[in-house]
Amino acid sequence: MMASKKVLTAAEVQAWLVSQLAEALNVEPEEIDIEQPLDSYGLDSTQAMLIVGKLEKMLGFKVSPTLLWHYPTVATLSQRLGEESEESEVKDSPTAKKASVSVIKPILDLSAEAVLDPSIRPASTSFHFTSQPENVFLTGGTGFLGAFLIHELLQQTNADIYCLVRAANSEEGKQKLKKNLQNYALWDEKFSSRIIPILGDLSKPLLGISPQGFDMLAMNLDSIYHSAATLNYVYPYSAMKAPNVLGTQEILRLACLFKVKPVHYVSSVAVFESPFYAGKVVKEDDSFEHWQGIFLGYSQTKWVAEKLVKIASDRGLPVTIHRPPLIAGDSKTGVCNTDDFINLVIKGCIQMGCFPNVDYMLDASPVDYVSKAVVYLSRQKESLGQAFHLQHPEPVPLTNLLEWMNSLGFPIEVIPYEQWQAKLINDISSAENPLYTLRPFLLERWSEEQITIPDLYLQSRRPIINCQATLNALAGSGIVCPGMDNQLFMTYSAYLIQNGFLNVA
Repeated sequence: MMASKKVLTAAEVQAWLVSQLAEALNVEPEEIDIEQPLDSYGLDSTQAMLIVGKLEKMLGFKVSPTLLWHYPTVATLSQRLGEESEESEVKDSPTAKKASVSVIKPILDLSAEAVLDPSIRPASTSFHFTSQPENVFLTGGTGFLGAFLIHELLQQTNADIYCLVRAANSEEGKQKLKKNLQNYALWDEKFSSRIIPILGDLSKPLLGISPQGFDMLAMNLDSIYHSAATLNYVYPYSAMKAPNVLGTQEILRLACLFKVKPVHYVSSVAVFESPFYAGKVVKEDDSFEHWQGIFLGYSQTKWVAEKLVKIASDRGLPVTIHRPPLIAGDSKTGVCNTDDFINLVIKGCIQMGCFPNVDYMLDASPVDYVSKAVVYLSRQKESLGQAFHLQHPEPVPLTNLLEWMNSLGFPIEVIPYEQWQAKLINDISSAENPLYTLRPFLLERWSEEQITIPDLYLQSRRPIINCQATLNALAGSGIVCPGMDNQLFMTYSAYLIQNGFLNVA
């Protein structure tokens, strides 16, 4: 429940925000610049929503999580919240019309954002395809899927893998890549010499690489795998445009410079999140012209970025596009990213003892299936110019998973959605439950329809992703998506229990 309102000045809110940012980032308050854009601090979704939750308790009224990014600095946000706090007593009077902290959202035309630098064109019309590249460039190597892509490239090719990584020096960059591979049980010392860090930053021009270094890469690379993207459920489009959209543009620049290099781009089924596609079958070669109604900033950036890739393809650059859904753990070891949204929600609902009665399907694909498919398909000449859907071909109702969790001794009652929301508001009061930090995100009402994120994943709002052409392309490769059955559930739950993420009573 909301605390009683306490009237705070903008200066008091500012002092509080500075202390909270410093705590979240583990720095001294003096290091926080109140005029610096909030998105430059690198807060993740959980950190941002934890601050929002604390704000609501302190101020006594609901604060939109997007407010942190629409008022882009500590100074402007503090001023906005201070004004709202001082006006709160008037809003709470019996005759006043109820109001909340409003956000003036910019009108965003995604089609107008999809403009590729005219100078980015293949340097030559000649291109020699090879299934055995010698020098590969990869982004996202410190992420979950990126680690598995590195592993598959090391297994399926003899190439050296040049990995873009943010680090102070090459040794630190190599250690970041090694640690990430170790976290997912993928590190093999014998391949160490083939993993080469390239210091840079996806959000900067030329990927943060010097012009000389950028040119050298462009001359020597044989292919590019672009997997990196900032995934944050709170940030608006503007906060993720630099890494997700402009970073993709720089990848395409690298691919076109000097010799032509194919780009294997990891997109997302989120490009079909417009309500236009709800309930419709979407095939791999279908266009994705409709963007109206895509309201998550991340999904908006993926739509625009894939459009840039398509423009580059129309200009003659060889590309393949891979659209995964939510990515689950390794089907053999169960290893997964325990910080991802789905795992946090499952853990939180287990602690609550209940799950909302919603029509969801489990369509997540195991990460080893996705990575094997991406690398295999990228090595087939006929894949060039194609898009592939890595959706699970046989999704099952979420209730199957809930029944499995019950059988393991995790009693989870399925209750009406509104009742679950009420329990989330009234009963979850500390960060011991991961849903506490997700509350602003789960309860926030988005778009003109005022729907919540859980609403967005209802079957009635989702497109039907057809992946038959992808299955046909994988035929004979031995790469098959594991069934979403009790054996897979056992593998995943065993990993989560063994590493202490889930606790059996």
